[in-house]
Amino acid sequence: MTTLLRAGVCVVSIVCAAATVCVAATFAAPALALPQPADSQCKPVAQRTGELGCWIMIDDPVGLLPAGQIFWHLDTYATRAAAEGARQSRGTVVEALGKIWLFTIAEAAWRPRAGTRVAEIGPLPVREGSAYSAMYMEAISTPGMTSAIHTHSGPEAWYTTAGESCLETPQGAMYGRAGGPPLIVPGGPAMLLTATGTGQRRAVVLILHDASQAAITLDHEWKPKGLCK
Repeated sequence: MTTLLRAGVCVVSIVCAAATVCVAATFAAPALALPQPADSQCKPVAQRTGELGCWIMIDDPVGLLPAGQIFWHLDTYATRAAAEGARQSRGTVVEALGKIWLFTIAEAAWRPRAGTRVAEIGPLPVREGSAYSAMYMEAISTPGMTSAIHTHSGPEAWYTTAGESCLETPQGAMYGRAGGPPLIVPGGPAMLLTATGTGQRRAVVLILHDASQAAITLDHEWKPKGLCK
């Protein structure tokens, strides 16, 4: 699987492992070996009471995907009206991290009619013939905060604008940071994310999940080895 980030004229290509760094579904105080309680899950943005946490901006059905490789396209706009005017099929306008984004699930060659291109992330490991829904989130955490142990019913990807994190899965641990290649984790494996480094971590998140299943499911069976210390 190859992950691409195109920002301006810069192209970065890497080969990802079967399970790589992703945005965690939930955040709580550090507890590497134990799952967090259910109330630490990502919450709808309408329930937001502060900046820190994982906030679900929207879960937008995108239906059956076109044949071929599928990517997450990220573009920004000066106004919401401009973003809505450029929105096409499988596009969603989201306000997160102080910006107005047009997030679009489409082929690699897709481009909006206007806006500022930020990134193109993929290909996303999806199944042909399945209907999907795109859950978009804003994640803000400080070093030492962890997610609950969880799984997803489809691929997850994040675009990090500040800070860094470490993801542990049964396959091991990997790190992601602002300015580095965006990484993708396929649906299925259990995972635990820890905010690392010295500064606040800020990211926008995609879970492209099976529309007939929950996007996020807590996992109380898998025990991490504490690799993200």
